[in-house]
Amino acid sequence: MTALDVESLRKDFPILERTVNGKPLVYLDSGNTSQKPRQVIDAVREHYERHNANVARSVHTLGTESTAAYEGARERIAAFVGAPSAAELVFTKNSTEAINLVAHAFTSASEDPRFRLGPGDEIVVTEMEHHSNIVPWQLLAQRTGATLRWFGMTDEGRLDLSNIDELINERTKLVSVVHYSNILGTINPVELLIAKARAVGALVLLDGSQSVPHVPVDAAALGADFLAFTGHKMLGPTGIGALWGRYELLDAMPPFLGGGSMIETVSMTGTTFMPPPARFEAGTPPIAQAVGLGAAVDYLAAAGMDNVVAHEKALVAHALDALTSLPYVRIVGPSDLVDRGATISFTVDGVHPHDVGQILDDDGVQVRVGHHCARPTCVRFGVPATTRASFYLYTTNDEIDALVRGIERVRKVFA
Repeated sequence: MTALDVESLRKDFPILERTVNGKPLVYLDSGNTSQKPRQVIDAVREHYERHNANVARSVHTLGTESTAAYEGARERIAAFVGAPSAAELVFTKNSTEAINLVAHAFTSASEDPRFRLGPGDEIVVTEMEHHSNIVPWQLLAQRTGATLRWFGMTDEGRLDLSNIDELINERTKLVSVVHYSNILGTINPVELLIAKARAVGALVLLDGSQSVPHVPVDAAALGADFLAFTGHKMLGPTGIGALWGRYELLDAMPPFLGGGSMIETVSMTGTTFMPPPARFEAGTPPIAQAVGLGAAVDYLAAAGMDNVVAHEKALVAHALDALTSLPYVRIVGPSDLVDRGATISFTVDGVHPHDVGQILDDDGVQVRVGHHCARPTCVRFGVPATTRASFYLYTTNDEIDALVRGIERVRKVFA
């Protein structure tokens, strides 16, 4: 495509044809989970109807077809995020598992100095992280005696980089940072953070849960060491995500889980393990889900990620202009289009976000309310929760207008 034909594209998404409470569905919760096009739904259904079998185990026709579909999906997904080799892409069930897989590799007794962590060593994150990129590192610090440090935020919802040289220093072993905030919509300057980490010999993990679905991402070109992302936010099924990692690092990491498929040989006195990525994919993997995610990246590639970016930037411009015209609405996060994605969190004066969400739902408008698994961000901005509207390639300006009308009704109800 040379540009997104959104009206035609929307016909690929069956769920967008339904109503909620007698009103047309207005789905503005894609940051939570995206809707799925027929092409993805059909790919999963066809796999179960015609090719269903376990992978890497059988020489019969169905097993061979299933393995080819699974590994073919891996190749296309790896290419989508700029991986030099499909062997660098590990299937996980989500971003959370991918991040935990990396955290598991760090121990105080690691033979590899890159993964040896103990008292005096430091892990650096940010205050705007999803809980999935905070809690694993807190647990790791507790296990090893390392120290967890973090970047704060400005009032505009951007990283406060004033102390970057203090935070990323010779004691830093890992910098794990969100690429695109799930609550603020902020797109972080990861190139700068990666360069600083490289200068002190630290590893870098990017949480790409929101960035991979919405902007072109080339993890290897960025210079990162690891990239975590999840399928259900990028038109794919639930239960499937991925970790991209530089092969030399994956090859140095211990298994995350033990069982079938990840072994070379097993005896009662010891076991040897497969090379990556099989080493990290114990047991029967999410085969049909991987096939579905492969179809999802095919869909996004055909749409063109640059076109997705352009469409979403226009949506955000329209939404920011409309929301800032309401004097009782406060945007939590960047108020301009600079380094900003298609996610807007806000509060309505005098109305709890859960009440906002319920009234919007009455009008068929689906948004998320709460702290969005980013409670430290809410604490930083002095709010217990926010209402979050998040857009995608199938979102229209008319749907944003429906959101604004719903907020105006919220105000009238609670006036």
